[in-house]
Amino acid sequence: MTNANAALNSAQSRKMMSGAGLRTFFNIADLWKLTGKECMTLLGVTNESTYYKWKKNPDCCTLARDTLERLSYILGIYKALQILLPREDAADDWIKKPNNAPLFNGRSALDRMLSGNVVDLFIVRQYLDAQRGGI
Repeated sequence: MTNANAALNSAQSRKMMSGAGLRTFFNIADLWKLTGKECMTLLGVTNESTYYKWKKNPDCCTLARDTLERLSYILGIYKALQILLPREDAADDWIKKPNNAPLFNGRSALDRMLSGNVVDLFIVRQYLDAQRGGI
């Protein structure tokens, strides 16, 4: 088991990562001008009261592995965009712009990410890492 997997299996580690991850996510959501519904979908949460509880007090909870994985991909997407598009406004706007890459088929990366599946977050992250010359 890798250190990352061990950390995600430990409730104490997940608790420590949860607050920081949620605070960072909500900052990114503001920059990307996401709606509450879009945020809920990206986080994989269906209960509005849970979402608003997290938003009001990010340190209140210990997130599930799935949610932490989602946060990890979103933070990676944000970081990759900052590297690829050093102008902050261009990086933040890219997420909503139509994209002709076969992966997006004329839709935006956000459209792909809003399918609700963790794998779509992974795919967008992988695409951006490839654009950076990573992987």
